[in-house]
Amino acid sequence: MKSANSSLISDKAPRLRVGMKDATREQFAAAVTERLGKQRVSIMLDASVIAFFKAKAGERGYQTLINQALHRSMQGEQIEATLRRVIREEMAHG
Repeated sequence: MKSANSSLISDKAPRLRVGMKDATREQFAAAVTERLGKQRVSIMLDASVIAFFKAKAGERGYQTLINQALHRSMQGEQIEATLRRVIREEMAHG
């Protein structure tokens, strides 16, 4: 006789679906990339970096916070470059 919990636990891999169709891992990854503009990467980070973001993340997930921090860094560099250009232009005219 099977236990009540055995019917809840499956040894099968989860079904991956794109729309209403079953998909391979590759098809699923391609659909996610196309839909969300995301790409899976493997990266080595310091343990302290991971611990910091995991502690801050709560329910959202630490990878999302790392992604947001990288976006802020990119935006910061763009703002800095723009400010430097404007200051050079103003100094040239002054």
